[in-house]
Amino acid sequence: MHRRLALAAVLFASSAAALAQQGNTLPQPLPIEATIPAPRDVDYPGVIRLDVDATDVDRAIWRVKETIPVAEAGRMTLLMPAWLPGNHAPRGQIEKLAGLVIRANGRVIPWTRDPVDVYAFHIDVPAGVKSIEASFDFLSATKADQGRIMVAPNMLNLQWEAVSLYPAGYYTRRIPIQANVKYPAGWTAASGLPATKNGPFYAYQQTSYETLQDSPVFAGRYYREFKLSPRVDLNVFADKPEELEATPEQVAAHQRLVEQSVKLFGAQHYDRYEFLLAITDQMGGIGLEHHRSSENGVPSGYFTKWNDGPGRRNLLPHEFTHSWDGKFRRGADLWTPDFKTPMRNSMLWVYEGQTQFWGYVLQARSGLVSKADTLDMLAAIYAGLDSRPGRDWRPLIDTTNDPIISARRPKGWVSWQRSEDYYNEGLLIWLEADAKLRELSGGKKSMDDFARAFFGMRDGDWGVLTYDLDEVVRTLEGVQPYDWRGFLDARVYQVNKRAPVAGFEANGYRVVFTEEPSPYLKSTEKEGTADFFYSLGMTIGKEGAVSAVRWDGPAFEQKIDVATTVVSVNGAAYTPEVLRAAVTANKGGQAPIRLLLKHDDRYREAVIDYRGGLRYPRAQKIGTGEGGLDRLLSAK
Repeated sequence: MHRRLALAAVLFASSAAALAQQGNTLPQPLPIEATIPAPRDVDYPGVIRLDVDATDVDRAIWRVKETIPVAEAGRMTLLMPAWLPGNHAPRGQIEKLAGLVIRANGRVIPWTRDPVDVYAFHIDVPAGVKSIEASFDFLSATKADQGRIMVAPNMLNLQWEAVSLYPAGYYTRRIPIQANVKYPAGWTAASGLPATKNGPFYAYQQTSYETLQDSPVFAGRYYREFKLSPRVDLNVFADKPEELEATPEQVAAHQRLVEQSVKLFGAQHYDRYEFLLAITDQMGGIGLEHHRSSENGVPSGYFTKWNDGPGRRNLLPHEFTHSWDGKFRRGADLWTPDFKTPMRNSMLWVYEGQTQFWGYVLQARSGLVSKADTLDMLAAIYAGLDSRPGRDWRPLIDTTNDPIISARRPKGWVSWQRSEDYYNEGLLIWLEADAKLRELSGGKKSMDDFARAFFGMRDGDWGVLTYDLDEVVRTLEGVQPYDWRGFLDARVYQVNKRAPVAGFEANGYRVVFTEEPSPYLKSTEKEGTADFFYSLGMTIGKEGAVSAVRWDGPAFEQKIDVATTVVSVNGAAYTPEVLRAAVTANKGGQAPIRLLLKHDDRYREAVIDYRGGLRYPRAQKIGTGEGGLDRLLSAK
């Protein structure tokens, strides 16, 4: 009887809902039409000419004229690049394109933006027209809230995707283009793409549209070139000329970076390679890989404050490694025939994770960063990842989606949300793989053998050789038989509550916590960040602004977040030194830490009765003698 009543109630509710909807208007979706031609692996008929006037430095406006041959009359679609290699997400700056006018034989042709893909512009080409001319302005950011600053008073960073359109329907490697740029008078420009200079005018070598996008430019008033090898140059631009003064020892360390990289990989995947390095506090920072160059932006002091600590000296080893890992060898689902097709990031734990691994190895082998600092940097990476409660729910593989999910915007609770952990946790996985190779082979094999097998072929080839998980596993098995698929599956695709630490412990080191920060961590605090992450569960930036809070840590329990400013500690104005003293004083539980906090225009007091003292991660050697990690970081 009760079951019949329950069933009747359900039927009545369903009928009532259906009756209620009878009086409402119920729409149906419009179908999404495919209006953009799919890319074909055929030659584009003709050579595009691109002319850019980059002289308006004061307003950061680039004027563009582009002459594009047409194959036939009728519908044509022009695309601005959206999915940009190295960004791992659609990051084209379409919002900065303005003043677009398209002409044919001197007459304006109306254009229509695609309603689905806003990077696409449709036109109807009149009969008899052999080419069209597109003109527009690129309005580069003038404030940081508009995007990265690409133009400063004494330098600029020209990325071709910002100043060009390309015809849909073709693989970008099959579209020929010849670019010309006018720079401010007296400036020098450098790029991985050769150019002929005539005063302020640079005529770049004709190439494919794909290669053009992979050949950005740094240009500036203050410039110096350092030869690192017969095939590699370091091109340095700076806000001030004194920032260009590198000592012979500093140049030699960069030369050893090239030497050690070539020894490691056994081949060079470029004809020439141009490091583009901006030492600047005015142009936005960057670290972006290309096949025959890299864009690198660091704060002032790269050379002049060399002895203050490693600073950003890991950047060049990382980006240089990408010429092999990410540019020549690339996950098959990450390679696309044009810049409209979405890129899939499933292999970023190899692309970025192993690049991160080799970047740290090469910084030590070259002497750009000392072995001691490198060990402590690795220890800090492990500690940070091991303390993320987000590990409880999110596997590493899912973080490869982060460039798309979060668009690299700041997060409020990184330790719970996780972030692009495939970089540093990928590093730890490959460090553990090195330890396992050494263990299984009795010290005869290491990740160096994997590097030569996976990257060391086809010297001079700067095409793209794709791979998948199966090839990664086969290469590891070829170096040393083992269940590498299971090894990688457990660490990459499964949830792991702990970060992989075996790369340290099996290779002769452990990660410990001490009350005194390592020299490396002391150097980072000079940049304005006070690290209380492993004690109070937060880091604090300049002027007391909280920059990170560990989920479920002591600060979290007091409802502190990254919108909070620490005003005072136990009645004294906040400084890192005052807070460190308060943490130390409460080790016995006799002096709870009283913080005056500011959130917007509200003030409140929080009491943190944390008794564990100051805690900083560092690497500690196990036993004596040379271990696997010692050998890994030693010059070859």
